[in-house]
Amino acid sequence: MPAIHDCADPMSLLDGVRAARTAIAAGRCIVMPTDTVYGIAADAFSHAAVAGLLAAKGRDRGFPPPVLVADRAMASALAESVPAELEPLLDAHWPGPLTVILRAQPSLTWDLGDTGGTVAIRVPDHPIAIGLLRETGPLAVSSANLHGRPAPTEAAAAAEMLGDSVAVVLDAGTVGGAAAAGEQNGSTILDCSTPGTFRIVRQGVLPRAVIAEALGELLVDG
Repeated sequence: MPAIHDCADPMSLLDGVRAARTAIAAGRCIVMPTDTVYGIAADAFSHAAVAGLLAAKGRDRGFPPPVLVADRAMASALAESVPAELEPLLDAHWPGPLTVILRAQPSLTWDLGDTGGTVAIRVPDHPIAIGLLRETGPLAVSSANLHGRPAPTEAAAAAEMLGDSVAVVLDAGTVGGAAAAGEQNGSTILDCSTPGTFRIVRQGVLPRAVIAEALGELLVDG
C-alpha cells in the first residue's frame, strides 16, 4: 500500500508534500485532494507518468486526463487562447469545480492521450492542491478510482482502489460531497474548443443554470 500522510498534522503535511513532489519528479503517481473528489496525479509532461496514470485507472488513451494548474497564468501557458466569453465564468469559478476544454498550445511536448489537440484545464479550490501545483507545475489529474467505480471523497477509498500504482496519498479528510441524482460529484466539464460554441460534456457539481446564465445562447445542448 502507498504511504498515507495525514494532512491535518502540520509535520505529516510537510512530509507528505515533499514525498509527493519527489514521486512526481520520479514519474510516479500520487493521490491528492481537490475541492470535488480525490485525484490521481502525475507529471503532465512525462509520457510514461501519464501512461501509468491511465493504467492505474484501467483506462486507455481514449480517456485523456484533465490538467490541474495553480492559477490562470499557468493555464494560459497551456492553452492556445481563452475565449473572451469564457472570462466571466473563470473569474467566478476558478478556483472551483469548472473544467474547460481549450485548444492546446501546439508547441507543448506532452502526450496526454487522444486529445485531438485539446486540453482540459481546471484550477481546483483546495489549498493543498494549489500549494502542490505551485511546486510541481501542471499535473495530469483524474479521479482516483478504478474505471467504472465511484470517484472517492475519502483518501482511504482511493488508496484501497489504486494500491501500489500510487506512491503517496495526501489525506485531507472528506472532500467534496454527494452528487445530485444522475450527475457526477466531479467538476463540470465545458467544451470551449469550437469558436463561438460552448457545450457541457459532463455535468458535475457546477450547475448548468450557472453556466447558461453566463453564456446565454452560446451554450448549446450536449
